[in-house]
Amino acid sequence: MQDTRRITLVIRGTGIQSRPWDTSPAAANRILFVKALSMLGFVLDRSEDVERLVVESATAEDFLDVLATLPHDFLGDVLLVRGGGNSYLSSVGRTEGRLLYALNKADLQFYLEAHRLVAVEAKAA
Repeated sequence: MQDTRRITLVIRGTGIQSRPWDTSPAAANRILFVKALSMLGFVLDRSEDVERLVVESATAEDFLDVLATLPHDFLGDVLLVRGGGNSYLSSVGRTEGRLLYALNKADLQFYLEAHRLVAVEAKAA
């Protein structure tokens, strides 16, 4: 049986404390983990339907290198998750090019929950 869910690639280094990704068979997205940023080009070339990239361990310079070297036909989101609550989201604009958004901790959690990448946090009454 072929998995028809769109792919989210999560790039994280060793020793990174990860969030609770929804990797269950019933999840809305198929999440694949990549151990090193240097493997990204290889994985993108061989993956069929990547919807987004989530980079959990990279410097700002590495993130800009990822954006600069993305294949032109890649239209998915690219999310840099940084410690301390600040993250950045790159998405394709209405015309040519990509847009870059700064996300705070609440924005990041909303993005991850809205795309059903992680379990929704229980809210206190």
